[in-house]
Amino acid sequence: MSRSVQRLEQCLARIHADAARSAAIFTHVFEAAACEDAAAADARAARGQSLGPLDGCIVSVKDLFDVAGVVTTAGSKLLQTAQPAAQDATIVQHLRAAGAVVIGKTNMTEFAFSGIGINPHYGTPGNALDASRIPGGSSSGAGVAVALGMCDIAIGSDTGGSVRIPSALNGITGFKPSVSRVSRQGAFPLSFTLDSVGPLAKNVADCAAADAVLAGLTREQAALPARSVKGLRIAVPRGLLFTEMETAVAQAFEAAVQRLQAQGAVIEDVQWEDLVGAPFALQQKGTLIAAEAAAIHQPYLPARAQEYDPLVRSRIERGQSLDAATYVHIQQQRSQLHAQWDARMANVDVVMAPTVVFTAPTIASLDAQEAFMKANALILRNTSVFNFYDVPTLSIPAAQAAGALPVGLMFAGQRLADRHILAIGHALEAVLRA
Repeated sequence: MSRSVQRLEQCLARIHADAARSAAIFTHVFEAAACEDAAAADARAARGQSLGPLDGCIVSVKDLFDVAGVVTTAGSKLLQTAQPAAQDATIVQHLRAAGAVVIGKTNMTEFAFSGIGINPHYGTPGNALDASRIPGGSSSGAGVAVALGMCDIAIGSDTGGSVRIPSALNGITGFKPSVSRVSRQGAFPLSFTLDSVGPLAKNVADCAAADAVLAGLTREQAALPARSVKGLRIAVPRGLLFTEMETAVAQAFEAAVQRLQAQGAVIEDVQWEDLVGAPFALQQKGTLIAAEAAAIHQPYLPARAQEYDPLVRSRIERGQSLDAATYVHIQQQRSQLHAQWDARMANVDVVMAPTVVFTAPTIASLDAQEAFMKANALILRNTSVFNFYDVPTLSIPAAQAAGALPVGLMFAGQRLADRHILAIGHALEAVLRA
């Protein structure tokens, strides 16, 4: 990586080059503080000192993480008048301690409750390849910032796909870790059960370095085991996750399968419809996310309902109708399904599926509420399955012709084997991007 000051100047130049667009990507840019931190990182490097692989790296954080002295809006109009954060969120503390240069806070879907990435309050960050198209959400600004070179790594949250979806639609890499892996202290919640904190970056190595810092790993714990694609056991759960798929996504997926097989991967189509469909069947009366969001937003609803994006508010309000007995039943059944998933994964290294089954549509095409809701349900469908099962999951870009809209390939590992799936991802990436 370039010297930190030089790299920061490049990132800031890209931010300043289009102020109007950048205002929808970043809610705050900490230029003065970042310049000081970058200079300090370069001074350490000159002395032969290093705080780790992120020392001097330019990092942004989603605007639901507290940064001391700054109001955490979580993409909302409602929190604009809240008190500034008294201290950094735990993950921001970890980043600073590791020498990362925090360049700013990125825009997001209001309260992280949509996979589309549209925000009526602070503007919608247009897709990195085509600003008229959606960025994916809810970590919308994060995905666009990395893809446009406005930061090296962005930290987002993923409750139903919010790291992997913008990664897939903007042609970058995103990692959803196990929920328990990274502290959520100082983050505005969407779901107590499902929220996870993960990185978006240009490659798996940067995601792995960020994950190690976020999780507070020692250098020994952070070392990735060497993995090879040859002999890798990959399950492809044909069925629901492959329905309503665009031709471009299907072609990219099958080309990736052929590439991996040519390198010796053992790929098997499996019939896992019982487990893949279970999260949807179990939550027909209401979802864990909506129910928990309804509890989180009790202080504001209904009194301040008019300050919400109606498309977000309606989904939160639906969570108010889920009765306690059903909520408890979902949680209990989920625990049992986890055991079934683990048993199914016993002889498999990784599960492979499309991250999103369509490429980024235009923002204008989702103006109508019905179109938005349909697209939102479909964009979250594949990713949310792996949140429900709480398994570490990567989205890696498929090889595409120049100018083609990006397609993401999703790889899920075994439970709590976060560093292993990152190691596998590093091997997969070398083949998929060759």
